[in-house]
Amino acid sequence: MFGSEILEVAIGLFLVYIVLSLISSAAREGIEAWLKTRSAHLEAGIRQLLHDPDGKGLAKQLYQHPLVSGLFAGSYSPDQLRAAGKQTAGLMKREARYCLPSYIPASNFALALLDIAARGPVKATAEEEGSASPVLTLGAVRASVGTIHNPAVQRALLTAVDTADGDLRKAQKNIEAWFDSSMDRVSGRYKRFSQKIVLVVGIVIAVAVNANTFEIATFLYQDETAREALVAQAQVMASDSTVLASAEDRVQRVRELRAQLDSLRLPLGWSDGIRPRVETPPSGRWATVWHYLLNPVLGWLATALAVSLGAPFWFDLLNKVMVIRSTVKPHEKSPEEASEDRQRPDRRTAADETERITTAAASAAAAAVVAVEAKQRRQPGSSP
Repeated sequence: MFGSEILEVAIGLFLVYIVLSLISSAAREGIEAWLKTRSAHLEAGIRQLLHDPDGKGLAKQLYQHPLVSGLFAGSYSPDQLRAAGKQTAGLMKREARYCLPSYIPASNFALALLDIAARGPVKATAEEEGSASPVLTLGAVRASVGTIHNPAVQRALLTAVDTADGDLRKAQKNIEAWFDSSMDRVSGRYKRFSQKIVLVVGIVIAVAVNANTFEIATFLYQDETAREALVAQAQVMASDSTVLASAEDRVQRVRELRAQLDSLRLPLGWSDGIRPRVETPPSGRWATVWHYLLNPVLGWLATALAVSLGAPFWFDLLNKVMVIRSTVKPHEKSPEEASEDRQRPDRRTAADETERITTAAASAAAAAVVAVEAKQRRQPGSSP
């Protein structure tokens, strides 16, 4: 079983990871606000779903439909797509992302696509729209679906209409399900992209504050005072889930926690250069390489990987480890309490044994009396 010191070192590391993860999360939100990658991935996913790689056909008609264009300000500009061969090929340039929506409801997408199939793309003027537009029915959709010069989307619409049993609402639900399944893949790609960004941010933060996991663990293992102070702070955090609350509260909380971490004099920062610090410089080539190169680099990478897991992960793990620690550290009780705990079971055992013997004796006596009375009733001349 792990000793309590090992658990306390782990608790201290978890607390550091939570603070750094919150800082990383705030930085990621700032990067997202600047790059608008969520809206860019959504737009690329819609072009892929509608088989419109250049965005000048059905994708453009969809974004220009009032049910979708009302979700963002500005206009859709497919000419701003990045050229092929770049790492971000297929995504809108940053200048064109700001006006695009980060989220499109499935119902808006389905109704807009049905309307485009039945009535064609949105016209530039009211005169062009005219008052003779057909009513949006499944019959109108089926009759006009050929005007969409996109065989893949035509087949998808016809399938949604033919399996709706004449119910327009059911056809809409079929298209919504088609859209949602595609957006699940888009969400997966976006999460993988975000994970890479978070890892890079974690590396930058780890190097910026010189957060070497190996050095922090060594420091906490050797310094009992700092370890106990950090564990006490972790106990307070474990009971306060507001640390994972809204972004504004999170930033303020990060500042408070960082100030508290600074007060504990953890081996963070660059005031003393690259750690680990030793009284005797390492001798030998490999010892020197480990001390000045491998130890810091691997320690930063370990911190960055931990930070990339996110604050909720470490917060849940912190609570679980705190429960385990409470069961493996009995010396936190005073000697008197521990002595009483050892004595009470013995006293309870003796009392229980006495009570058991008394109860058994009383039961035996009662059984004997009943047997004598029964025997007397069986003898001739006994009183009834």
